[in-house]
Amino acid sequence: MTQHITVTHAHGTRISVASGGVELMAYVYRPDPEAFEARKPYAHPLRTLAGNPVSGYRPSDHRWHKGLQMTSSHLSGQNFWGGNSYLGPEQGYQHVEERVGSMRHDGFEEFAVADDRLRFVENLTWVPNPSVQHSGGQEWAREVRTIELHSVEPEEGAWALDWSIRLTNIRGEALHFGSPTTAGREMAGYTGLNWRGPRDFTGGDVIGPDGRGGEGEKGASDLMGTPAAEAPWVAFTGEHDGVDGHSTLLFAHAPENAESIHASHWFVRSEPIPSVAPSWAFFEEFELPPGESFGYRYRVVVADGAWDRARAEGYLENHGW
Repeated sequence: MTQHITVTHAHGTRISVASGGVELMAYVYRPDPEAFEARKPYAHPLRTLAGNPVSGYRPSDHRWHKGLQMTSSHLSGQNFWGGNSYLGPEQGYQHVEERVGSMRHDGFEEFAVADDRLRFVENLTWVPNPSVQHSGGQEWAREVRTIELHSVEPEEGAWALDWSIRLTNIRGEALHFGSPTTAGREMAGYTGLNWRGPRDFTGGDVIGPDGRGGEGEKGASDLMGTPAAEAPWVAFTGEHDGVDGHSTLLFAHAPENAESIHASHWFVRSEPIPSVAPSWAFFEEFELPPGESFGYRYRVVVADGAWDRARAEGYLENHGW
């Protein structure tokens, strides 16, 4: 059975969801003030039903990593990821403030709270850095984002978050989506929905379906760059500091993602940092023409304990889309 949730909305700032006396998630849509970190909404903290934290925020190695957030590391010369921009093998990463864009919260077109479920639809605009004055002006894309928190189930020891995006090009010319790998950095194709884990998840275990993955960085390396068509889900398990026990995050593609604009691949690291992203432009750029749209939908399951492959696959089979 699902468990009751309590939703607290600090209007203009954040949405908090609690259950069983634990804040499971905060969705912050009033961006942090530092423009170089690519101001945009994010979900942090994320916690298990037992109250254990499973997201990191502004870690010392990458201040622009903030829990779970939608990003685009390379978009027509702009960086909607945050922080240093990768400028190619000869220049590497550079601090270029005028390359860092932002995602503006424009409001909610739907906000529905049930006894055991929260669903909201948010409108956003992707805005390049103010220094960018060439064709298309100061607004590049409109996004309709749907967030749904559901399936808070103590018997499963887990709850689920569905995150979908519908992005439309309003720039007036084509938008080109890429990643550091498309710019020349090998196996660094991060972009799209990105999770940063807490520091104590460094070196955690990563597994996928059909025997993919394994312990620690070996598992992450096995899955890095794997097509979503071959591995529709990835699970990351970490062991906590301060309390005895493990937690697992399960990341899954919705079936319709296979028909989206571009094939997805997994970006997975266990060391030197814990991070997972179902990247939409890992190895190759793709183009979004003016007026055209694309969409993706993902599920993130937050669970207490160390889940194995059978537990992950059983959960996904029993919880349909």
